[in-house]
Amino acid sequence: MNVIAPAITLSTSFRPKTRLGFNTRVSFNDDAGPAQGLRDGIELFKAAERLGYQSGWAYQRHFDHYLSSPLPFFAAAGQHTKHITLGSAVIPMRYQDPILLAEAAGTTDLLIGGRLELAISTGANAAFDAVFGTVDTDARTEAKRRQSRFLAAIAGEVLHTVAGAGQGAPEGAELRVTPHSPTLRSRIRQGSASLGSAVQAAELGIGLISGTVQHDHAEGETFGEYQARSIEAFRSTWRETWGTEPPSVAVAASILVGTTAELREKYAAYDLERRTQGIAASRPKGALAPANQPPGAQISPVFHGSPDEVLEAVLNDPGLAAADEIVLFLPPAFGLAENVRLLTDLVKTVAPSLGWTPAA
Repeated sequence: MNVIAPAITLSTSFRPKTRLGFNTRVSFNDDAGPAQGLRDGIELFKAAERLGYQSGWAYQRHFDHYLSSPLPFFAAAGQHTKHITLGSAVIPMRYQDPILLAEAAGTTDLLIGGRLELAISTGANAAFDAVFGTVDTDARTEAKRRQSRFLAAIAGEVLHTVAGAGQGAPEGAELRVTPHSPTLRSRIRQGSASLGSAVQAAELGIGLISGTVQHDHAEGETFGEYQARSIEAFRSTWRETWGTEPPSVAVAASILVGTTAELREKYAAYDLERRTQGIAASRPKGALAPANQPPGAQISPVFHGSPDEVLEAVLNDPGLAAADEIVLFLPPAFGLAENVRLLTDLVKTVAPSLGWTPAA
């Protein structure tokens, strides 16, 4: 395949994409089973690195046909790759023990040579209290408390000073998370679904990745417009808070480049499914039906069509224009071969016209 998008002069409002990534659910179906799904996930990361992608992300979901524990997976995938960064998008902090997560994150990051990027969220997710246990505060407050503890732990802060006997260490010992990865905190992002969470990320001094579901948008505001507004709020808050330029912002997007008539028809069908079923679209065989989409939530559009049509749509989307990095959201039910084709078609057609250069 040698379909190449024409050279485009980028507008001044469009930021050249310095990095290109992808987001996979590392899903499995009832026929092949979870072991095959995990192996396919590793093969996908290997293929993406060969194509020059700078980042690969995996979604965490409990009690379903998706990856539930991303850090062991990243430790394994990191042994089969050399350059691509590996990250979660996202880990909901409501159900994480912050110290155990910090220990696992530090261990994983050191094993893969400092390539871990964690995106965490503090959304009001309380779906699994019956399993993980209830808390005295509301879900969002608890998630923020755990997030703060986690950030302190990976930063190497003292978590406790032993004040007496019987505490597992000599009196006066300062307890910190080990093993400690000194630069890991600089690679933490907030998974953002609203302007408020984007501002929170800037205030905490962590990066930002904007997802495929948003809420709290203004009446009549498109997904891309609200996304661009949230990104600008993140950058302006960062400059006001820290007095430095903010880190790069990543945006997850469904970009399906149809290089044949058959693929364009397939991707149009997925777009229709996503617009009518929302977050229930593209479920692997045996996966749970998701809970209802929150009232007022917006789901991201699917950019599909011929290479020229996709390029035009991407260039004219305010959210994608404002981002530094685009993360290709892969349909969960697509198999390994389909996903590799999506990754390949994007880098061979549209990506070069966005100012992107593949990793060496």
